[in-house]
Amino acid sequence: MFKILIAEDDRELRQLFSRVLVKNGYSVVGVSDGAEALCEIENQFFDIIISDIMMPRVDGYELVRALRDSGNNTPVLMITARDAFDDMQAGFSSGSDDYMVKPINVNEMVLRVGALLRRSQIANERRLTIGQTVLECDSLTVNTGHEQMILPQKEFMLLYKMASYPGKIFTRQQLMDDIWGYDSGSDTHTVDVHIGRLREKFGESEDFKIITMRGVGYKVVKL
Repeated sequence: MFKILIAEDDRELRQLFSRVLVKNGYSVVGVSDGAEALCEIENQFFDIIISDIMMPRVDGYELVRALRDSGNNTPVLMITARDAFDDMQAGFSSGSDDYMVKPINVNEMVLRVGALLRRSQIANERRLTIGQTVLECDSLTVNTGHEQMILPQKEFMLLYKMASYPGKIFTRQQLMDDIWGYDSGSDTHTVDVHIGRLREKFGESEDFKIITMRGVGYKVVKL
């Protein structure tokens, strides 16, 4: 059972989140501020942390920075009453993984928690499975169930990135920045070339398909 830590100084809201998450099969520990959260994290493992920003003693920003500075990469869903872009930017800059603005739709929160847990598992395992197709990060290997291929690094990273978020549209520039780096001298046509190579190799896949979104970019969809 996945264990979730909720850091929220509003007692009623903390209890509401806890009830909803427990109902959805999670184990939950609730605390009222970031200082208490850090104490709990020292004593037990959590799969995900849900944290308010404005809390006494240690706020959400400080909590996440403390975690990241110590090498703790537990996914953090940040919750706040503020909806300004600067506040959202500060949340992500501190190291949080997702962001929700109050009033919280608890059903959406459950969906976001599930998505963060899936991403975390993928990152920890360095292994991704789509149907019968298995992508192994450490060996750059794709096993289709019929054959095993070792891909060039950029091709593998491109496929792994998109397949980790099936249905999500990535622009060419996003893919360039993530795979080749912000300071790459290549242009976005490089992405098209690599997508073409991936299609040659996996065009007959029964598990996934690479879709072109005209004028935007690409996405991987499960079949």
